[in-house]
Amino acid sequence: MTDKAAGEETFISHLVELRDRLIKATIGVAIVCAALMIWPGPARIYDIIAEPMIASLPAGSKMIATGVISPFLVPMKVTLVLSLILALPWVFYQVWAFVAPGLYQHEKRLVLPLVVSSSALFMSGVAFCYYFVFGRVFKFISDFSPTSIAVTPDIENYLDFVMSMCLAFGATFEVPVVVVILVRMGIVSVAKLREIRSYVIVGAFVIAAIVTPPDVVSQFALAIPMWLLFELGLLVAPAFVRATQAPQEPV
Repeated sequence: MTDKAAGEETFISHLVELRDRLIKATIGVAIVCAALMIWPGPARIYDIIAEPMIASLPAGSKMIATGVISPFLVPMKVTLVLSLILALPWVFYQVWAFVAPGLYQHEKRLVLPLVVSSSALFMSGVAFCYYFVFGRVFKFISDFSPTSIAVTPDIENYLDFVMSMCLAFGATFEVPVVVVILVRMGIVSVAKLREIRSYVIVGAFVIAAIVTPPDVVSQFALAIPMWLLFELGLLVAPAFVRATQAPQEPV
């Protein structure tokens, strides 16, 4: 067999492996989605997602649906997104299983913790947003609203808001992973990151002002964790670099 033929065979085998891993990841998400469809069900899932908003409305108030199929379509979207979030560990495991055979031992020590921590941090960010941020943001908005305004949020607009906020907080909680990767790849040193700490703090508040609603509560709720997670990345990065050093690589 020629080198060219061997290379083509290897490339095809990688594509087949990638296809298999994508199928397994999709099946995992589908299984979680099917389980959520059975219990607690899309309607109950949306009710749970809507609880922080409903709690801030006057007693007896409900959301409205302006679209004909919105009462069916919106809970289904919520269920699918929740399925993907819950299946993240399985999805990331498939990514890990695909790249692991081509890695050296020290590289495996680098990738596996990042895969696990990325999944855990993203879900932590979503949970923090739901359990801590939403209740305070909605109460702030409700207290600020004039009594002459009847607040009746549309379920689609509420879903868009919830998804964008959860995505923002999930991505924000990945800051330690970003710091570790930058330091491990030699792009920037821990000392340099400490020098620019003040700029990072300002940047955190700027980002929070852009991606959150125009209220102080949600901006601080995003900016402060972003700063604290940056500090966590500075603490973890040196130990991580030492643990994933190649045998011939200087510490």
